[in-house]
Amino acid sequence: MEGLTILLFCTSLLSILPLSTATDTITLSQSIRDGDTIVSAGGTFELGFFSPDNTTKRYLGIWYNKISTRTVVWVANRETPIIDSPGVLKVTNQGILQVLSHNESITWSTNSSRLVQNPIAKLLESGNLVVKDAKDDNPENFLWQSFDYPCDTHLPGMKIGKNMVTGMKRYLSSWKSADDPSRGDFTFELDPRGYPQIFVKKGLDERLRFGPWNGLGFNGALIKPHQLCKFSFVINRKEMYFTCEVAINNSIAVRAVINQNGVLENSQWNDPTQSWMTFRAGPTDNCDSYAFCGPHGYCKIGNSPECSCLKGFVPKFPRDWDTSDWSNGCVRKTSLDCPSGDGFMKYSGIRLPDTRNSWFNESMTLEECKRVCLNNCSCMAYANLYIIGKGSGCLLWFGDLIDIREYSEDRQEIYIRMASSDVGMNLSPKLRKLSECLTF
Repeated sequence: MEGLTILLFCTSLLSILPLSTATDTITLSQSIRDGDTIVSAGGTFELGFFSPDNTTKRYLGIWYNKISTRTVVWVANRETPIIDSPGVLKVTNQGILQVLSHNESITWSTNSSRLVQNPIAKLLESGNLVVKDAKDDNPENFLWQSFDYPCDTHLPGMKIGKNMVTGMKRYLSSWKSADDPSRGDFTFELDPRGYPQIFVKKGLDERLRFGPWNGLGFNGALIKPHQLCKFSFVINRKEMYFTCEVAINNSIAVRAVINQNGVLENSQWNDPTQSWMTFRAGPTDNCDSYAFCGPHGYCKIGNSPECSCLKGFVPKFPRDWDTSDWSNGCVRKTSLDCPSGDGFMKYSGIRLPDTRNSWFNESMTLEECKRVCLNNCSCMAYANLYIIGKGSGCLLWFGDLIDIREYSEDRQEIYIRMASSDVGMNLSPKLRKLSECLTF
């Protein structure tokens, strides 16, 4: 009898206590109020309401949970902060996330194109906040995810690019200031024209360009594969994007941030110093500035002047060139003689030109690539698309060759179209004769 009394007491007690729930999940019966948080299963990321320094405005955000300095990686209501009261986050029966203010007015919400039986919101260990059916972990079936709407931070697993079916673009946009997460002046985005490449832009103006993907990394770029992150680039009829996957130690925080000054910073968290250690940042010098030397000019730090013309080219406006105005670039010294006869001059150790006016093929050989370029009088240069192994694929340039700089770390080669008389202009008479014989 005494045992039955204890059992009934325990049952009664359990009925008035809150039910235990997963700390990384918001369900229909739960909400997150200002002061509450959820934490990803492995403890890496935390979601809740916060205020940046020097402001009392409240934002729903995601930050690193185990890092002593609060580092926010994503903000939901970046354009619509809560000013007059604590906020609330809930998930609706329609699978929609909503941030509400004190009078239940919606200050921010997601969207969903379909319904599921039991929608939940879950903070993944990657830092991705997803809305999904409670029993369905297939990413293809997510109703919504924060990784589709980045702010200023790129995390491993996040795509930067474009869905060619839906038209959705994923790109970074800077904070307006250190204490204002609303959209700032700068973006970090993939340009899908020609062979896709990445730009840092201020509005519509290109500020910094990362050369084309060559199978190992972005040619002449600040973003390089390293021991913590494995980069990949995907391009097909459905989508084009690049991403980074954690290569070894999953416990080390790695991120890329476009800051309010337009500087892209790649960094990792350093536990001994309790600080972020930047291992790549840019732009770093004049040669990083887009088209600094104009068409057919190339930039080399340490030279005086920093801009020079490619071989076989001369300044378009010599007087401007002498006053350090290189924006108009260079023109050919000798006109091309297509289709009667042109040749190509090989360059290596440079960042390849802007590829927005380009064409590419992943299966052609370099010799096939050369023939295609030679037979098209509008083709100004060619190169292997990929440099893995002996090289493969074909990349052709049309029009002016823009934004070239010396970059000795890269072994990618490019062949630039020249008048046949200029191909061997720096060779001895004997070698020049041989070069003419090899010109197609």
